[in-house]
Amino acid sequence: MKAIRLMPSSFTLKRRIAAGETIIGSWLSFDNTLLAEMMARVGFDFLTIDMEHGHASNAGLLSLIQIIELAGTTPLVRLAANEPRLIKSAMDAGAHGIIVPDVRSAADAERAGQAMYYPPKGRRGVGLARAQGFGFDFDAYRHERLPQAILVVQIEHYQAVADLEAILAVDAVDAFIVGPYDLSGSIGRPGEFDHPDVVALLDRAETAIRSSSKPGGFHIVNSDEATMRKRLAGGCRFMAYGTEMIFLGEKLHDAAAFLSVLRGTPT
Repeated sequence: MKAIRLMPSSFTLKRRIAAGETIIGSWLSFDNTLLAEMMARVGFDFLTIDMEHGHASNAGLLSLIQIIELAGTTPLVRLAANEPRLIKSAMDAGAHGIIVPDVRSAADAERAGQAMYYPPKGRRGVGLARAQGFGFDFDAYRHERLPQAILVVQIEHYQAVADLEAILAVDAVDAFIVGPYDLSGSIGRPGEFDHPDVVALLDRAETAIRSSSKPGGFHIVNSDEATMRKRLAGGCRFMAYGTEMIFLGEKLHDAAAFLSVLRGTPT
């Protein structure tokens, strides 16, 4: 029976990473396909569907992946946890890759890679779903698309910063993102980015980014252009910028301030 080609013949983000390009993506917190489509048309290199702190359901995950992909952007999934079941589900839904939270060791990274790839490279269970063309495109998925999937580890604990070299030595790891909120929380200073201990920890992470052969960067949660430029100038090559929730919230705050001016009331 002729294969039903429902997905692109190849993924491109992994090739662009290998070519040394700077990659900039963003985050989706809401289970809303219209917002996802708007974000996918902006020009980000990838959009991450947040299944850890976001509000997407399992059913919504599939729709968001479809929308992002059809708009020509790379859909990634940030998992709720480093669990094989969650990795398999996201990949079978058609994710072009995964972002794994709170990776603290090479063993954590190895576990994620094993769950993402089929044998003999990994241990992922083999099933037929959207990623495999609903059962009609398995060979193309296995041989063409899955090898181009990307595994991004999140560095969110001081222990991970200390073990970063070993984590990045894991073959399956393609890139890494530093999560500043959880990283600051790991030393008891959540969100205190001006505290000397947090500054020192973030500086250590940035030093590791500059010296790494694999691209890394930060998630700049607010639309802080100055910080984004600073991180890129500092050698970051895999960045996330904002979320649809933050972009919308910031614009609404601006609108609220404007309305207050019109009414002559203080903001």
